[in-house]
Amino acid sequence: MQQLKGRTAVVTGAGSGIGRELAIRCAAEGMRLVLADIDEEAIAVTAALLPESIPVCRVRTDVSEADSVEALAEHAYAEFGEVGVLFNNAGVAVGGRCWESTLEDWKWILGVNLMGVVHGIRSFVPRMLVQALPGHVVNTSSAAGLVSIPGAGAYCATKHAVVTLSECLFHELGLKKAPIGVSVVCPSFVNTGIVDSERNRPAALKNAGQARPVRDPNLLRGMQTARLSAADVALITIDAIKLNSFYILSHRGVQKDVEERLRGVVNGSRPARGSLPSG
Repeated sequence: MQQLKGRTAVVTGAGSGIGRELAIRCAAEGMRLVLADIDEEAIAVTAALLPESIPVCRVRTDVSEADSVEALAEHAYAEFGEVGVLFNNAGVAVGGRCWESTLEDWKWILGVNLMGVVHGIRSFVPRMLVQALPGHVVNTSSAAGLVSIPGAGAYCATKHAVVTLSECLFHELGLKKAPIGVSVVCPSFVNTGIVDSERNRPAALKNAGQARPVRDPNLLRGMQTARLSAADVALITIDAIKLNSFYILSHRGVQKDVEERLRGVVNGSRPARGSLPSG
């Protein structure tokens, strides 16, 4: 999708991190913006960072709720009449061994990281097909969606699911000869607010007793020493959309771990232990 200027971008998780930087980069391309996040104050901050000349609307959205995402789609089309790029970007993180993650942990992370993408596809893609214009769907996964990392089972499960969902969407749109491209973003360590995503967990899904935000020292160290910023990932992503690239691997070193994992699959050996490179 070469022409972005004058088109509309919808960004979920636009209140911080990669979502905020995607909005800033889309504005630099001359796109109209629909900013969606569960945190209304955060998307107001993002909107304030954009040029006054760029048409922007803000919609509080809980991507884990189908009705909320459907309302987002209705708002976007009512406001701008079309959507050129959909960024299914919202995400949360929980840590812990697979058997230690609570049912509340699983419901929350599956609802946002996986079902948020599902809801985005279901609400926007049919409308994008009807408008019959060139478009693009960008789903945010993670390097953790390509490898398997101890202590991040729930997170990896959702991000692996986003990768294969994106691959299926790519093939299905291709079979329809639809003018809609698909990309899946798989960044490694980036200094974003995802480690503090517990602040937006719904009350009904909070764990009994003390909250268990992600505080793994290796994860925090990786975030703090990350060589690439959220702005870097956003720039790489926009360039990839223009090139119609599917896999967007922003960090060097991820490919090596992916190759090791796939060798194990092909050879029937033990699974490789994945890691997240910082640059």
